[in-house]
Formats: sequence, structure tokens, C-alpha cells
Amino acid sequence: MARNSIRKRERSKANGAHKSVKARAKARAGKSPFLSIDEAALYLRVSARALEHFRGEGGGPAYRKHGGSIVYHIHDLDSWSSLRRFSSTSKKTEP
Repeated sequence: MARNSIRKRERSKANGAHKSVKARAKARAGKSPFLSIDEAALYLRVSARALEHFRGEGGGPAYRKHGGSIVYHIHDLDSWSSLRRFSSTSKKTEP
């Protein structure tokens, strides 16, 4: 088990993907209102796979295609998130 955890740490250090996505999201926050799939997933605290599922099945935040790339506008993410606000497990809060 220890060997696997060491390998995972080495891969994550080599990739640096998680840090770079967070860094890109922070850097873009003041520059562009559009976020990539990974940045939007971090912003909403869901997985990129969950966003893919929402795009296919419906019920997720609105997205746009810019030159073949899927992007999310920050206001669309905030609007979608506010619609998913609950005050208890039995009642939905009205926006």
C-alpha cells in the first residue's frame, strides 16, 4: 500500500494538474467571465464528470461552445447554484 501512495504522490507532483487548474481559475476570475469545464467544476465543487452528466441529461448549468470548447459563464453557474438552494431536506427554498 505504501508503494501505491508514493506513486500517486509522484504522479500528482509531476502532473501538477490540480494546482494549475486552481491557479488558472483564480487568474481568470478577474479577466474573463468564462470558465473551462475543470474550472467550473472547481468553482461549483462538483466533478468534471458530474458536469458532463448534466450536459447529457439536462438539469445542469447553461454552457456555451466557443470554437468547439465547452465553457461556462460565471453568472450561469451562480444562477444554477442559487436554484439548488434548500432550507431543509423536505422543502425547497424559493429564490
